[in-house]
Amino acid sequence: MADKQYLNRREFLRAAVVGAGAALVPVMAGTGQRAKPNIIFIIADDMGWADIGYHSSEVLTPNLDKLAKQSVRLERHYVMPTCTPTRIGLMTGRYPSRLGVLSPAYGNIFDEDSVTLAQALRDSGYTTSISGKWHMGSPPECTPLKYGFDTSYGYFHGQIDPYTHLYKTGVRSWHRNDQYLDEEGHATDLITDEAVRIVESDHDKPFFLYVAYSVPHYPLDEPNEWTAKYEGKIESRSRRWDVASITHMDAEIGRIIDAVDRKGIRENTLIAFVSDNGGQKSWHSETQYKGRYADKPHDVLGDNRPLRGWKGEVYEGGIRVPAMANWPGVLEPGTMLAPVHIVDWMPTFCKLAGHWPRTDLKWDGKDIWPLIQNKAAHAKPRTLYWKTPGAQAIRHGDWKLIVNKQQKVVGLFDVLADPYEENDMAQRRPDRVSDLKRLLTEVSADDRER
Repeated sequence: MADKQYLNRREFLRAAVVGAGAALVPVMAGTGQRAKPNIIFIIADDMGWADIGYHSSEVLTPNLDKLAKQSVRLERHYVMPTCTPTRIGLMTGRYPSRLGVLSPAYGNIFDEDSVTLAQALRDSGYTTSISGKWHMGSPPECTPLKYGFDTSYGYFHGQIDPYTHLYKTGVRSWHRNDQYLDEEGHATDLITDEAVRIVESDHDKPFFLYVAYSVPHYPLDEPNEWTAKYEGKIESRSRRWDVASITHMDAEIGRIIDAVDRKGIRENTLIAFVSDNGGQKSWHSETQYKGRYADKPHDVLGDNRPLRGWKGEVYEGGIRVPAMANWPGVLEPGTMLAPVHIVDWMPTFCKLAGHWPRTDLKWDGKDIWPLIQNKAAHAKPRTLYWKTPGAQAIRHGDWKLIVNKQQKVVGLFDVLADPYEENDMAQRRPDRVSDLKRLLTEVSADDRER
């Protein structure tokens, strides 16, 4: 009975947010394109700042490099420092701490009155599909089809073995339309196969395709086709696995773009690419994944240089990632330096889709489409916020303050003048520390404990 009441409430809220404003679709003046673009959002897992070709000559990513040249590169794109929080931010437009999510999480994550990005776009006339990683709730209660997706494919949990598709505890995770599925093949290839299938399907309305790759997150197991490209070039064996997985993913992203081109919809398709957090330093387990990686320590993984820090940390290396937005004929290629956040994508996509919520969805994100269109170097100073189990960080304008969970100051940085966070200014600028601590108290007031 409780489940039925829960679903009825969600249906009621879904109807409430459609609104007459859905007809007020923004027109892309001078583009000749229909107002509602197809949206393909591609997210890598644990891809660090220097784990992409145009940031590092070590990594071979020819397809992403080519796409970047045709895109607006978002060079100050922020995310959360771990996977579930970033994905919650994308799907709700809210800081995940508003839902009590500070780290990778399971259970019932969304509120009863949460409206996801997929749900909002579906209510605006889109078909919605996910291919890849979910990690926003525990199956079978909290799965993609329950939160706005018309079709789902991939895996439910935080990470899987790329070939067995089992979660680290040995439980099943691979599925189609929320029903468990046993399938052979490498996860990177299978996720792409589904994405290509969706692109090449006949569509009588615009589509939203969320492609969530499993790499370069551990555990890594890549075919020789990809590891051979780095033999004799990178000394560390596990780093070779890491970059090989990225090059493999890059080739598969190329397949998706080729499918868009073959379908003849490139000029009416917005493609965005980001990573969910910075690169991870290392990993090893004797027991996870049924011990398959006991003799394969991943002692060197991501590369966030020259940024400071790793996945899980609120230094720039954990939260600033490669990102780009591509829409031929609408977005002129270039570099955007204005800071943006993963929570900005939901209000931005909703605006493009003509979705005007009748209820307050309490977005922390902003519509950044004008910034992207104009490739803004600067924007009106805004506040960005992060919270993990052990730390909080707040950025306002060019200044960023980090405190630990006891609210002791860890560091104050002018991230415009000092993007690598080498010079702690806390002792020299107590006034700035005081201002940011006060702002942090205000912003965090809407957080919730789980």
